[in-house]
Amino acid sequence: MPYHRSPVLHLFLAMILTVLAGTAAAHHGFGRFDRANDSVFTGTITGIDFVNPHAYLYFDSTDTGELVSMRCEMRAATLLRRSGWSRDMFVTGAPVTIYGYKHRTDPGSCYLEDITIGDMQELNRNDQLEFEQVDTSNRPMRLPSGEPNIAGDWAQEQYVIARPPSGEGVGLVPKSMKAGIEAGTLSVDNIPDAGWGPPPVALTERGQREADAFEMWSVADNPRLRCEPTSIIFDWVHDGPVNRITQDDERIHIQYGLYHYERVIHMNLDEHPPELEPSYSGHSIGRWENDVLVVDTMGFKPGVIAPPVKHSELLHVTERFYLEEDPLRLVREYVATDPVYFAEPYVRSDVLLVADVPFEDHGCEELTFEFLNAQGQQGQ
Repeated sequence: MPYHRSPVLHLFLAMILTVLAGTAAAHHGFGRFDRANDSVFTGTITGIDFVNPHAYLYFDSTDTGELVSMRCEMRAATLLRRSGWSRDMFVTGAPVTIYGYKHRTDPGSCYLEDITIGDMQELNRNDQLEFEQVDTSNRPMRLPSGEPNIAGDWAQEQYVIARPPSGEGVGLVPKSMKAGIEAGTLSVDNIPDAGWGPPPVALTERGQREADAFEMWSVADNPRLRCEPTSIIFDWVHDGPVNRITQDDERIHIQYGLYHYERVIHMNLDEHPPELEPSYSGHSIGRWENDVLVVDTMGFKPGVIAPPVKHSELLHVTERFYLEEDPLRLVREYVATDPVYFAEPYVRSDVLLVADVPFEDHGCEELTFEFLNAQGQQGQ
């Protein structure tokens, strides 16, 4: 029997694209797939790449009457793990049925919306499965030396798809708000900003001109499509990565989970060195002001602070990290200035919780764009 989504679900998907345009556009290339036409793919699993920013399921399909090796795009490995999914679910040789969408230009690629493996129940790509959560009951609030204990694995509360009863305002919401949104007891107006969109800051003439010219699906413009970090601000929360902090008297190390790069905060320096080698993460020096970690960072390579907004080598970021209790939260407030691109300071904050799964380096491989690159294209 052909697979057809209802008109209501088609409307829901269209609304998702509208709502997510400002928050997920820097990551997901919805336009690459023909979402106006549902497709069903059947076959046998041959493998899985459990990587970021998308995992990829491989299977052999005979839907066309000939054997075709297919690759279907899923969510990031980190998000799958945080939803209770595991690599072991995708058993090589198991029969699989995928409901999703064909790629517009790559006949060997597809987008996974729902999946059935063997006799298991059908799962939506955003479904949350039960798994053992990290126990934080015995976590000390301070180190033996007296400083607040910010070490450990941290992640923004996971954002998941919610469907309000009205059918309006569908989009990503914090996991804890999903039930209330879908029951109609919480308004979509209460959904906090995930911090995934472009900076809410006025731009200089040059900044606005280059933002307008920025091609979100261009491999040349968007570092995320090259599996490169974006910025220490954007990568901290975008798409719910698990970040790891380790601390000692002289250094605090931060490992960013989505594109796995390391940042060092020097606690034993009062000033930045006069000669800095520019980098993605810049050069950071920190100090404790009572129980607040104040971090000053400069020495950045010119780049993209958050698509489509760029930054220059004059980017200067000041962050303030502190803990809140019950629930335990790591709050970051920051101010970024850049006279080349920002007409005013970029001021914002975000919140991370103790991660529900441990930090893990999944690596990064943006396979969705390999075909486009080989064809000399830049995406759609």
